[in-house]
Amino acid sequence: MSATRGAVIWMTGLSGAGKSTVAEALHQRLKEAGHASVVLDGDVLRRGLTAGLGFTPEDRAENLRRIAHVAALIMQQGFIAIAAVISPEHEHRRMAREIVGAGFVEVFVNAPLTVCEARDVKGLYVRARRGEIPNFTGVSGPYDVPLDPDVMIETDRMSVEEAVGRLLMHLSAMGCLPREESGLGRPRLAK
Repeated sequence: MSATRGAVIWMTGLSGAGKSTVAEALHQRLKEAGHASVVLDGDVLRRGLTAGLGFTPEDRAENLRRIAHVAALIMQQGFIAIAAVISPEHEHRRMAREIVGAGFVEVFVNAPLTVCEARDVKGLYVRARRGEIPNFTGVSGPYDVPLDPDVMIETDRMSVEEAVGRLLMHLSAMGCLPREESGLGRPRLAK
Protein backbone atom coordinates (compact mmCIF):
# COMPACT_ATOMS: atom_id res chain seq x y z
CA MET A 1 0.00 0.00 0.00
CA SER A 2 1.31 3.41 -0.90
CA ALA A 3 0.45 6.79 -2.26
CA THR A 4 2.53 8.78 -4.70
CA ARG A 5 2.98 11.21 -1.82
CA GLY A 6 1.31 11.78 1.50
CA ALA A 7 -1.32 14.35 2.40
CA VAL A 8 -3.40 15.53 5.33
CA ILE A 9 -7.12 15.80 4.66
CA TRP A 10 -8.28 18.13 7.47
CA MET A 11 -12.08 17.86 7.70
CA THR A 12 -13.67 20.70 9.62
CA GLY A 13 -17.35 21.25 10.31
CA LEU A 14 -20.04 21.21 12.95
CA SER A 15 -20.83 18.13 15.01
CA GLY A 16 -23.13 16.00 12.88
CA ALA A 17 -22.02 17.52 9.56
CA GLY A 18 -20.67 14.14 8.40
CA LYS A 19 -16.92 14.44 8.95
CA SER A 20 -16.45 10.96 10.44
CA THR A 21 -18.77 9.31 7.92
CA VAL A 22 -16.95 10.83 4.94
CA ALA A 23 -13.54 10.17 6.54
CA GLU A 24 -14.30 6.47 7.04
CA ALA A 25 -15.71 6.13 3.52
CA LEU A 26 -12.64 7.82 2.01
CA HIS A 27 -10.35 5.59 4.07
CA GLN A 28 -12.21 2.48 2.89
CA ARG A 29 -12.09 3.55 -0.75
CA LEU A 30 -8.35 4.29 -0.55
CA LYS A 31 -7.73 0.95 1.18
CA GLU A 32 -9.65 -0.93 -1.53
CA ALA A 33 -7.49 0.78 -4.17
CA GLY A 34 -4.29 -0.16 -2.33
CA HIS A 35 -3.43 3.22 -0.84
CA ALA A 36 -2.36 3.66 2.77
CA SER A 37 -4.44 6.02 4.88
CA VAL A 38 -5.19 6.61 8.55
CA VAL A 39 -8.30 8.20 10.06
CA LEU A 40 -7.74 10.55 12.99
CA ASP A 41 -11.21 11.01 14.46
CA GLY A 42 -11.48 13.78 17.02
CA ASP A 43 -13.88 11.84 19.26
CA VAL A 44 -11.64 8.77 19.28
CA LEU A 45 -8.46 10.77 19.91
CA ARG A 46 -10.04 12.47 22.94
CA ARG A 47 -10.19 9.04 24.59
CA GLY A 48 -6.44 8.55 24.26
CA LEU A 49 -3.96 10.96 22.70
CA THR A 50 -5.73 14.06 23.96
CA ALA A 51 -7.47 12.58 27.02
CA GLY A 52 -7.47 15.04 29.89
CA LEU A 53 -7.95 18.06 27.68
CA GLY A 54 -11.21 19.92 28.07
CA PHE A 55 -12.97 22.39 25.81
CA THR A 56 -11.47 25.66 27.00
CA PRO A 57 -9.91 27.71 24.19
CA GLU A 58 -6.44 26.66 25.38
CA ASP A 59 -7.34 22.97 25.57
CA ARG A 60 -8.99 23.03 22.13
CA ALA A 61 -5.87 24.59 20.65
CA GLU A 62 -3.63 21.99 22.32
CA ASN A 63 -5.92 19.16 21.17
CA LEU A 64 -5.68 20.31 17.56
CA ARG A 65 -1.94 21.01 17.80
CA ARG A 66 -1.32 17.41 18.85
CA ILE A 67 -3.57 16.04 16.10
CA ALA A 68 -1.83 18.19 13.48
CA HIS A 69 1.59 16.89 14.56
CA VAL A 70 0.42 13.26 14.39
CA ALA A 71 -1.15 13.90 10.98
CA ALA A 72 2.10 15.46 9.74
CA LEU A 73 4.09 12.42 10.89
CA ILE A 74 1.68 10.10 9.08
CA MET A 75 1.92 12.22 5.91
CA GLN A 76 5.73 12.20 6.05
CA GLN A 77 5.60 8.40 5.83
CA GLY A 78 3.74 8.69 2.52
CA PHE A 79 0.29 7.95 3.95
CA ILE A 80 -2.86 9.99 3.65
CA ALA A 81 -3.95 11.20 7.09
CA ILE A 82 -7.65 11.96 7.30
CA ALA A 83 -8.39 14.17 10.34
CA ALA A 84 -12.09 14.50 11.20
CA VAL A 85 -12.09 17.31 13.76
CA ILE A 86 -14.45 20.21 14.38
CA SER A 87 -11.56 22.73 14.62
CA PRO A 88 -13.97 25.65 15.05
CA GLU A 89 -11.64 28.63 14.70
CA HIS A 90 -9.74 30.04 11.73
CA GLU A 91 -6.70 30.20 14.01
CA HIS A 92 -6.89 26.45 14.75
CA ARG A 93 -6.93 25.58 11.07
CA ARG A 94 -4.15 28.07 10.28
CA MET A 95 -2.01 26.47 13.00
CA ALA A 96 -2.68 22.98 11.61
CA ARG A 97 -1.77 24.14 8.09
CA GLU A 98 1.50 25.63 9.39
CA ILE A 99 2.40 22.45 11.28
CA VAL A 100 1.65 20.17 8.32
CA GLY A 101 2.97 22.44 5.54
CA ALA A 102 2.68 21.34 1.92
CA GLY A 103 0.16 18.55 1.58
CA PHE A 104 -2.45 20.11 3.91
CA VAL A 105 -5.97 20.08 2.47
CA GLU A 106 -8.68 21.99 4.33
CA VAL A 107 -12.05 20.35 3.69
CA PHE A 108 -15.17 22.14 4.86
CA VAL A 109 -17.75 19.47 5.59
CA ASN A 110 -20.80 21.69 5.50
CA ALA A 111 -24.38 21.04 6.52
CA PRO A 112 -26.95 23.45 7.95
CA LEU A 113 -27.26 23.47 11.74
CA THR A 114 -30.80 22.06 11.48
CA VAL A 115 -29.47 19.06 9.52
CA CYS A 116 -26.66 18.52 12.02
CA GLU A 117 -29.14 18.60 14.89
CA ALA A 118 -31.43 16.11 13.13
CA ARG A 119 -28.48 13.71 12.68
CA ASP A 120 -27.37 13.99 16.34
CA VAL A 121 -27.61 10.42 17.63
CA LYS A 122 -25.68 11.29 20.82
CA GLY A 123 -28.14 13.99 21.88
CA LEU A 124 -25.38 16.59 22.19
CA TYR A 125 -27.35 19.43 20.61
CA VAL A 126 -30.32 18.80 22.91
CA ARG A 127 -28.02 18.86 25.93
CA ALA A 128 -26.28 22.00 24.65
CA ARG A 129 -29.59 23.79 24.13
CA ARG A 130 -30.57 22.91 27.71
CA GLY A 131 -27.30 24.50 28.88
CA GLU A 132 -25.74 21.20 29.96
CA ILE A 133 -22.79 21.54 27.58
CA PRO A 134 -21.22 25.00 27.73
CA ASN A 135 -19.41 26.41 24.68
CA PHE A 136 -20.88 23.78 22.36
CA THR A 137 -19.80 24.66 18.83
CA GLY A 138 -22.68 25.97 16.76
CA VAL A 139 -25.00 26.53 19.73
CA SER A 140 -23.28 28.38 22.57
CA GLY A 141 -19.79 28.36 21.04
CA PRO A 142 -18.65 29.93 17.77
CA TYR A 143 -17.77 28.22 14.52
CA ASP A 144 -15.74 30.25 12.04
CA VAL A 145 -16.93 29.16 8.61
CA PRO A 146 -13.86 28.52 6.42
CA LEU A 147 -13.31 31.46 4.09
CA ASP A 148 -11.50 29.62 1.33
CA PRO A 149 -11.39 25.85 1.91
CA ASP A 150 -9.47 23.68 -0.53
CA VAL A 151 -12.54 21.44 -0.89
CA MET A 152 -16.20 22.00 0.04
CA ILE A 153 -18.38 19.00 0.84
CA GLU A 154 -22.07 19.80 1.32
CA THR A 155 -23.39 16.68 2.97
CA ASP A 156 -27.02 17.80 2.78
CA ARG A 157 -26.71 18.05 -1.02
CA MET A 158 -24.41 15.20 -2.01
CA SER A 159 -24.08 11.54 -1.17
CA VAL A 160 -21.15 10.10 0.74
CA GLU A 161 -20.01 8.49 -2.53
CA GLU A 162 -20.03 11.87 -4.28
CA ALA A 163 -18.13 13.48 -1.39
CA VAL A 164 -15.48 10.75 -1.53
CA GLY A 165 -15.25 11.16 -5.32
CA ARG A 166 -14.60 14.87 -4.94
CA LEU A 167 -11.82 14.20 -2.41
CA LEU A 168 -10.25 11.54 -4.62
CA MET A 169 -10.19 13.95 -7.55
CA HIS A 170 -8.47 16.55 -5.35
CA LEU A 171 -5.89 14.03 -4.14
CA SER A 172 -5.25 13.00 -7.72
CA ALA A 173 -4.81 16.63 -8.82
CA MET A 174 -2.28 17.07 -5.97
CA GLY A 175 -0.25 14.11 -7.21
CA CYS A 176 -1.12 11.94 -4.21
CA LEU A 177 -2.90 9.37 -6.38
CA PRO A 178 -2.21 8.33 -9.96
CA ARG A 179 -4.70 9.97 -12.34
CA GLU A 180 -5.24 6.74 -14.24
CA GLU A 181 -5.95 4.73 -11.07
CA SER A 182 -8.78 2.30 -11.80
CA GLY A 183 -11.60 2.36 -9.33
CA LEU A 184 -10.99 6.00 -8.50
CA GLY A 185 -12.94 7.45 -11.38
CA ARG A 186 -14.91 10.65 -11.65
CA PRO A 187 -17.86 10.92 -9.26
CA ARG A 188 -21.41 11.69 -10.21
CA LEU A 189 -22.11 15.05 -8.60
CA ALA A 190 -25.49 16.01 -7.25
CA LYS A 191 -27.48 18.50 -9.28
